[in-house]
Amino acid sequence: MAIPLRKKAEIDTLRRAGAVVGQTLEYLRGTVKAGMTLKEIDALGEEFILKAGAKPSFKGLYGFPASVCTSVNEVIIHGVPTDYKVQDGDILGLDIGTIVDGYYGDAAITMPVGTISVEDEKLIACSKDALYTAIESIKAGMRFKELTYILQEAIVGAGYVPLRDFCGHGIGKKPHDEPNIPNYLEGKVNQGPKIKNGMVFCLEPMVCQKEGDPVILEDKWSVVSSDGLRGAHYEHQIAVVDNKAVILTNP
Repeated sequence: MAIPLRKKAEIDTLRRAGAVVGQTLEYLRGTVKAGMTLKEIDALGEEFILKAGAKPSFKGLYGFPASVCTSVNEVIIHGVPTDYKVQDGDILGLDIGTIVDGYYGDAAITMPVGTISVEDEKLIACSKDALYTAIESIKAGMRFKELTYILQEAIVGAGYVPLRDFCGHGIGKKPHDEPNIPNYLEGKVNQGPKIKNGMVFCLEPMVCQKEGDPVILEDKWSVVSSDGLRGAHYEHQIAVVDNKAVILTNP
């Protein structure tokens, strides 16, 4: 399947969808406090999205029951909001999607709740740093596998391992489109499609501590590592414009 090339008007709409995602994440980052339930956090996120003139795209997507993925501590991605009250020392992954005029936005952060350990600070920093290192490297003409290799090396170089079987992805009129962009390299760097102007995609380094094999919990959504340790996840939506990356999901 060909990777879509978006026109300026499409990228402008994707930027609007992405901006709502970024604003919602920034709002939740400043609002979430110990004692709040994951369901309360989800409701706040949904309300913010709707007031901003967008729709939450995750609610009902593939059967997901909420607007915000709330992934606590060992849950790396796809955490389902429950009555669990976040506590001081927790780390909380927030992954949000929106729709504006038929186009999708998508991004994620992992944030501290109160004061967290130095080890958790380093874990979160690895995911965030890997994301921005990869974004800064993007240029038209490079291969997506080169981007994957950069993500992998940033994660492994910091002493962690990427979560397997889940990946970044294209995005546009669908929430998940071509291409898949793993955080670990399979095959050779000089294989596969090249990045071109007009492409829009999400990069999302998902970081585990010792083992990258995923385990899906009984809720059929929450993904943890087989090592049972805490993980971190960051994501931005990117458009390639004038041969370089433009982040669409900044607040």
